[in-house]
Amino acid sequence: MVVLTALDEKMGVEAIEKLKECGLSDLVVFHQLDVTDTASIASLADFVKTQFGKLDILVNNAGVSGTIVDPESMRAAAAAGIGKDGVGVNWSEIMTQTYELAEVCVKTNYYGAKKMTKALLPLLQLSDSPRVVSLSSSMGSLKHIPNEWAKGMLSDAEKLTEQRIDDVLNEFLKDFKEDILETKGWPTSLSAYILSKAAVNAFTRMMANKYPNICINSVDPGFVKTDMNFNTGMLTIDEGAESVVRLAMVPNGSPSGLYFYLQQVSPF
Repeated sequence: MVVLTALDEKMGVEAIEKLKECGLSDLVVFHQLDVTDTASIASLADFVKTQFGKLDILVNNAGVSGTIVDPESMRAAAAAGIGKDGVGVNWSEIMTQTYELAEVCVKTNYYGAKKMTKALLPLLQLSDSPRVVSLSSSMGSLKHIPNEWAKGMLSDAEKLTEQRIDDVLNEFLKDFKEDILETKGWPTSLSAYILSKAAVNAFTRMMANKYPNICINSVDPGFVKTDMNFNTGMLTIDEGAESVVRLAMVPNGSPSGLYFYLQQVSPF
């Protein structure tokens, strides 16, 4: 049984109806979820506990770009070819970012995944084959963060803690608010998205070390055609889901604490 969630209840119900048309009505249920709302997360955890008693697989998929996107510029860039890592793309011409959007991005992409994982951890530990898969991005690679202090804080797997990750994000947001991103060595385009995904990867490594009985990994499913990119991606939804499902279904004893690009292990 799959519990499908969405912030927008109408969209969630529509998704369920589409799945019913595929003959999956008995395999999927919907529950509204706002990953930025602690009460909403608690409600979902209580629902899963009451209905199923445990949780086998958690997929952290909620995410926002932290930007205002110009659709036409996005489509033009896609037509020119946006490859892995967004190489050759002038993101500043496509997207506008603000401090308020950066806050929402970090709160959704990182803290949402973190709070979901911790809230559902007790139910995952009741499973014989617990799995956590967090959606990340190659844009969250540490090579995209010029700030050497931040890179050092997030790269040492043995020293990673929630506090270290928080320290990096708090410093980033402070510098964003003061309009000194470039001066302090932070990425100047897709800034919050990059930092939030780097934080997701760091949290993945930290949790995998802390809970060796749970297989915990992060993955970039590729540039998938979704509403977020105005369907300019190169992969279909089915193709994008493949790498996520594969990690969700790996056998016990499989590697944990890794970051994958599609189906290949990639450096953080």
